[in-house]
Amino acid sequence: MTVSSSLDWLTRGTSDLFPHQPDSQEPRENLTQLLQTTDRPLRIKLGIDPTGSDIHLGHSIPFRKLRAFQDAGHIAVVIIGDFTARIGDPTGKSEVRKQLTIEEVRANAENYLAQLRPILDFNTPNRLEIRYNSEWLGKLDLSQILELLSTMTVGQMLAKEGFSERYDKENPIFLHEFLYPLMQGYDSVAVEADVELGGTDQKFNIAVGRDLQKYFGKKPQFGLLLPILIGTDGSQKMSKSLNNYVGLRESALSMYSKLEKTPDVLLKDYYELLTNLPLDAMPSNPREAQKQLAIEVVAQFHGEEEALKAQKTAQEIVLQGNTEAAASVPEFSLAAVTFPLKLFYLLSATGLCKSSGEGRRQIQGGAVRIDSEKITDVDKSFETAEALTGKVLQVGKNKFIRFVA
Repeated sequence: MTVSSSLDWLTRGTSDLFPHQPDSQEPRENLTQLLQTTDRPLRIKLGIDPTGSDIHLGHSIPFRKLRAFQDAGHIAVVIIGDFTARIGDPTGKSEVRKQLTIEEVRANAENYLAQLRPILDFNTPNRLEIRYNSEWLGKLDLSQILELLSTMTVGQMLAKEGFSERYDKENPIFLHEFLYPLMQGYDSVAVEADVELGGTDQKFNIAVGRDLQKYFGKKPQFGLLLPILIGTDGSQKMSKSLNNYVGLRESALSMYSKLEKTPDVLLKDYYELLTNLPLDAMPSNPREAQKQLAIEVVAQFHGEEEALKAQKTAQEIVLQGNTEAAASVPEFSLAAVTFPLKLFYLLSATGLCKSSGEGRRQIQGGAVRIDSEKITDVDKSFETAEALTGKVLQVGKNKFIRFVA
């Protein structure tokens, strides 16, 4: 099979690759060698644990790498973990996860796939397989499950990060949770994966897949690990619960507004992981780099025209105080709060500030405006929702929401 002489797309943003013996001529020890000598498309596996319904930019990173493999002529094998999701991946969890119903898992999976369409190639023939692991895991009988369990020891399982911490803290670990890494690993056997992608927190599970492939007489897969994206706060991993995320379903304006204030320290990582732009072409001026990054990422999901429109709207709101442009500003329903209430509490409730205390400080610093009017009264309060409906609340230059009833 002919591949591009440049494999920069393979190493870009990659945290770890195993096995990795760059001087070896053996294709199963050196992925570059395998890519250059294979006579067939490789099967690149990435699993989805559909325990939630929304994807953010942090989740998109392994799918972007999967798309790079597709563009190089290989087959993306997306595993919908409809069976394993009933257990829930225990990786990084301090307690047992709630088991989902089949209906919940299927609904989440459909939502996931819809959000992935701007990233993956769904159209080129023979470039994408979507598989549900209930197809093979649901058929395992007790003797086969016992065989799977016999391939690992309790000591090996307890060495897994998360399990070991819970064991040390005497937090319960249920036997069905031990099955998760084995089931994810068996997915690699079932689909005959050549490469499995995952975050850096998935190394244990991917290594189990290699071991099981060897056990069942298959060629073992490579593991390619990608970094966990730091959120827009610049300090913690991107997470909806921490409100430092950019969701793939957000409006163009909302995405642009968050990305154009990416902390300077994260700009290189965001360029490398979220765009295909040459890193040496990143503007040296951080403000210009923020704008270019925001345009590029928003265009991936909404198109270049909508991205440029979002940039223009954001500039009008921030620089000109044009609240007529607020029709496309992210909305906040006032039905979610109880009146009367203080402005500093509202700043926290809307997510524009992390806490009421931060809200107070922003007001004192003169950073808070309502319909372009600066608010300096820390104890400013509102008696009814009608006093705010339709108005734009702004913090700093780039954070704003529009109130709706």
